Amino acid sequence: MSKAKIRKLLTFLDETYTEMGQPISPPTRRAAAVAIIENPFASVYQKDLTALMDIGEELGGMLGDKCVAMLGIAPADAQSYGKAAMVGENGELEHAAAILHPKLGKPLRAAVEKGAALVASSKKMGSMGQVLDIPLGHKEAAYVRSHFDGMEVRVNDAPRANEIMVAVAVTDSGRPLPRVGGLTHEQAEGKDGLR
Repeated sequence: MSKAKIRKLLTFLDETYTEMGQPISPPTRRAAAVAIIENPFASVYQKDLTALMDIGEELGGMLGDKCVAMLGIAPADAQSYGKAAMVGENGELEHAAAILHPKLGKPLRAAVEKGAALVASSKKMGSMGQVLDIPLGHKEAAYVRSHFDGMEVRVNDAPRANEIMVAVAVTDSGRPLPRVGGLTHEQAEGKDGLR
């Protein structure tokens, strides 16, 4: 039985074929999967947030798997990832933190096979239709600058006051036309999460 009371799931696929008149081949691709869930602690102060942590664990794998499937790649071919949550007005920022941090990362890493680097994250309070930015970073090596990125998602009817919008993004590439130097995807070793 699902721990999260999901109202809806949405998916987004962003493919860039040209940039500044330059062809991008293969195209850069970013996928996001978003769950709109009931906030079990809306309008209530709850000291123990374990229920939200468990929901995060469940959603990490589910949303990560959806992203990989949308990209049509093997999990090992995922290159970067990120997570974000927006809490409706009857919740608190700590509810987003509880979903994102203690347990969501492990099943997300399994969905993209490994993932030595920290999963970039953001959290915010918001209202229906507000933009949620999902930060992105290379899954194996934080110093890969070409993969410092983000993906924007917006849902016209979420989050409602008693909801939380939880999002995961996965890519199979870095930014289009990266040229700011630094460690490349091909050079990344993924041993310490940095290089």
